[in-house]
Amino acid sequence: MSSTLKLSQRETAFNHEVVARFELYNSLFQTLPFYQVKDTGILLPFFSSHCEKGAINEQSPKEIIESFFKKYVPDIDHREQINRLFRFIQYIERQVVLFDAIEDSSFSKIGRPDDSGSLQSLLQQAATSDQARNAISEKLKDFSLRLVLTAHPTQFYPGTVLGIMTDMIEALKINDINTIDELLQQLGKTPFFNKTSPTPVDEAVSLVWFLENIFYQAISGIQSKLEEEFDINLADNHQILELGFWPGGDRDGNPNVTTDTTKAVAKFLRQIVFRCYYRDFRVLKRRITFRGFGKTLETIEKLLYKNAFNPQEKQEDVQKDLLILLQSVRHTLIKDHDSLFVNVVEDLIRKVNLFGCFFATLDIRQDSRVLRSVYEYIEQQDGIKESIYAGYNDLDEEGKIKHITFKEADFNCPDNVDSLTMDTLNTIRLMKNIQHANGEKACQRFIISNCQQASDILQLIDLFLWSGWKKENLSVDFMPLFETINDLKLAATIMERLYTHPFYKEHLANRGNRQSIMLGFSDGTKDGGYLMANWSIYNAKVELTAMARKYGIDLAFFDGRGGPPARGGGKTHRFYASMGDEIANEHIQLTIQGQTVSSQYGSIETARFNMEQLINAGIVSELYPNKNDLLSKNHKALIADMASESYKMFMDLKQDPLFVEYLEKFSPLKLLSRINISSRPTKRNADAQLKLEDLRAISFVTSWSQLKQNIPGFYGVGTALKKMKNDGKWEEVKQLYQTSGFFKTMLDNCMMSMSKSDFRVTAYLQKDKKFGAFWQMLKDEYDLTKAMLIELTGSNALMDEYPVERRSIGIRERIVLPLVIVQHYALQCLNNEKSDEEMTEIYDKLVIRTVYGIVNAGRNLA
Repeated sequence: MSSTLKLSQRETAFNHEVVARFELYNSLFQTLPFYQVKDTGILLPFFSSHCEKGAINEQSPKEIIESFFKKYVPDIDHREQINRLFRFIQYIERQVVLFDAIEDSSFSKIGRPDDSGSLQSLLQQAATSDQARNAISEKLKDFSLRLVLTAHPTQFYPGTVLGIMTDMIEALKINDINTIDELLQQLGKTPFFNKTSPTPVDEAVSLVWFLENIFYQAISGIQSKLEEEFDINLADNHQILELGFWPGGDRDGNPNVTTDTTKAVAKFLRQIVFRCYYRDFRVLKRRITFRGFGKTLETIEKLLYKNAFNPQEKQEDVQKDLLILLQSVRHTLIKDHDSLFVNVVEDLIRKVNLFGCFFATLDIRQDSRVLRSVYEYIEQQDGIKESIYAGYNDLDEEGKIKHITFKEADFNCPDNVDSLTMDTLNTIRLMKNIQHANGEKACQRFIISNCQQASDILQLIDLFLWSGWKKENLSVDFMPLFETINDLKLAATIMERLYTHPFYKEHLANRGNRQSIMLGFSDGTKDGGYLMANWSIYNAKVELTAMARKYGIDLAFFDGRGGPPARGGGKTHRFYASMGDEIANEHIQLTIQGQTVSSQYGSIETARFNMEQLINAGIVSELYPNKNDLLSKNHKALIADMASESYKMFMDLKQDPLFVEYLEKFSPLKLLSRINISSRPTKRNADAQLKLEDLRAISFVTSWSQLKQNIPGFYGVGTALKKMKNDGKWEEVKQLYQTSGFFKTMLDNCMMSMSKSDFRVTAYLQKDKKFGAFWQMLKDEYDLTKAMLIELTGSNALMDEYPVERRSIGIRERIVLPLVIVQHYALQCLNNEKSDEEMTEIYDKLVIRTVYGIVNAGRNLA
């Protein structure tokens, strides 16, 4: 079947299954229980249409809102107008949920694009010959996929709403109108946001919902299929599917995380996984009702129940004990009962093997500057300072590396030190306790953010050895995080210093000669723009891979990816499928965060599909590499030239004196910290005046997406492409786009980012005396980039190659356009009017409330 015919069939299915059903069920919104204003549901379609016409005519948000009320509700005062806008927001938020649920319920019917690559396609390849099956089996023994959930403040759906969505998806699959109507009414009465900011533990609890309700079943389902089809033995030390968890361990991302937080989250993860086991055991117990098991089942039940519902203060890793008991049950079933229900027992054995007593590995992360400060403190203390080289702090990097002694000590942190020092040292000790209670995998990774030199890693090892850890039992993986453009350039040099350092070399040998390195997309984009960030990370991966292979190191890249392309998101699996032989790809590790968690992993079906895509990408790129994925010297020079041109333009933009002020004035940036979805600040140095370097990448990208301009996702790309055309290299660029998976994916994701932009909303700014020229500069680059990309791809519109995805984005953008207009109306009122304190607060709330729906509709906007 041709790809064109498949696309046509997908479009037809999408129109029937999603668009038509959304229009049908959307009519139910007129009966949603918002009683304060009875005609809100009736007025909403008129409001949406009015906003669309106003945007087309490039009216200002203020003109659009005021003309709407003048035309449709002329007899109400300004405060009642604001009240109506809040009611509209309530409806639209829930329209987004309905569209999400309908799209997810239609997932299997819409079909998948040709490049999707799932477990099924691997099975089809394996079926072609025994040789193919054996080759895939061998690669799976070396391959691993680790998904790491992070507590970034853009997961807007609380657990209550996620539960309703899950039920609604099931009802929609069979078009159960009565149940759907009831769920929509429940949705109408269910709050979408918190009245107070959550604590870091609250955030962990929220994300554990996905572990318990989605990943527990999805991962074991994939593992079962792999065991069934290939020669995979879960009892081996190698694990294909792994989960990581940052809430409660990530200090750099959230300064409110403490040692007590980490301890509480580790206990909670353990308790929830045992509750999952206990639920499964109840099913098992209902099936195994025959003689021959003695007290084994009773022992298992007591063990599970105690850990699930009555956890003790002092806990131990009981994974092995539990597996021995379950294996005993399995053996008896096979020996005495014709293997009846043995699959039920094997399913629980598989899950205990996968999740142990920890569910997901709790990563610890802290900034190198904090760790250096802690090191300077502790090296002055009695029992430690005697082993420190005199004048150590004045040495250069080479001198420090030479004189670190790695002496063991048992320094206990006193209570009178600063909070960061105390937290760091107490957490290092806590990691050992967590490993004892939940197993080594429970907490075995320490990530150093802003890692700039080899001594950052080596000094951290010293901190561990000074805190009671022993060299021979240092069961911790130390992981540098390289983020900025400059740090990425130096990464390979830093790693070579570590690989050749005697102590670190021995430590790596004890850890199986496996090194994980984290690369951050978000800060790279904020630092150098879209093209330069992607190209710098690609180059860093090539150099780091070459260095690891030189020293016989099994390298795993851990990619810190956000939702949108500007933060490393988009069609992620296609990046991994196109890495080429120069880049280590045996282990795929990436963060999933924000709205991406619920949009891509919100149901067992979508979670399985997205994980299978990543597995397929890793295996296929290794077994059947595309020669075009190995970029030639000329192609590298071409991309480097474009990245350099784009970088210059992006740096000029950042240095514009209006840059930060424009973002502060016309986006919700200043108000993001008041959205009660996160316990973390929107910027570092929270009490200081806003500086671009202190602004967190997620706030930076979210603000541009709320502006509907998505600058970090495209700015400079058009100028770079135009330079190539002017330099006579256009045909080379076209050929590169058609043949290189990396380059094509990078530009396709750029087009996705641009498809979620709408400069009509802010078109009124072109007449602004102060910001008019600045706005026009942004719009000109958008127009140029759009024109160049359309010419390059030979299409008629952005994302022409992906009509279903383009249609989905278009509908979502149309649903939330009124929210965007309302947000910018409120910002206009705040900027242009001298409102009293009460009205200022109301406008602020109006802005804040619109953020939720806009991000939710975008699914990967933040």
